[in-house]
Amino acid sequence: MTNVLLLGGTMEASAMAKALAEAQIPATLSYMGRVERPKPQPIPVRIGGFGGVPGLVQYLKDHAITHVIDATHPFAAQMSTNAVTACADTGTPLVALTRPAWTPGPGDNWRSVADIPAAVAALDGPAKNVMLAIGRMHVHEFAPQPQHTYLLRLVDEPKEPAPLPNHTVVVDRGPFSSDADEALMRDHKIDLVVSKNAGGTGSVSKLDAARKLGLPVLMIDRPSLPPRHEVHDIADVLTWLSA
Repeated sequence: MTNVLLLGGTMEASAMAKALAEAQIPATLSYMGRVERPKPQPIPVRIGGFGGVPGLVQYLKDHAITHVIDATHPFAAQMSTNAVTACADTGTPLVALTRPAWTPGPGDNWRSVADIPAAVAALDGPAKNVMLAIGRMHVHEFAPQPQHTYLLRLVDEPKEPAPLPNHTVVVDRGPFSSDADEALMRDHKIDLVVSKNAGGTGSVSKLDAARKLGLPVLMIDRPSLPPRHEVHDIADVLTWLSA
């Protein structure tokens, strides 16, 4: 009997959970626990880590998991890497439901950097108004560039102040609109947008707004991951499950 572990935390994972429920495929959605207010789901939910590869291997065995769907964020590199290893160790089929990466188009002014440390280094220089649209996990890493005034858009209210002398926090959950993001950038007189290349439609509005306003974007490349089977559509995942 099919029993799916869905690794989530994204809009795609929520849509996948809905599709699994509608298809009456037994499944559990797993959150890493980084979102304090996860939206209600139509399948059972677990929250928290597994304890690395050994813990995930044990979970797959204990719960008789037959298939794993990785629909985590493109920057959840450790979880995705652990899933590849644990599934290989247990012989559990794995598919990744991924978003195509964003690519610059006409009118875009992007500078790509390899990772968060490279983005921090790229901010060296005169003070600017910076929209830091990277989530809360890496905000502290930008402390070495305190000269800037930062706009932080977060899903949850931070439990502790960001280690940035000048910053404003906006708590909001996507999907966003390009008009609203354009207004947000105008209101805060943004000079530069820093973004992870998350892909998808939920937060692409900030890139549309930056293009309209002629603002440069510092784009952080996705981390490298081990080879794995990837698809971009829920229908392809359901086909894979039925094979």
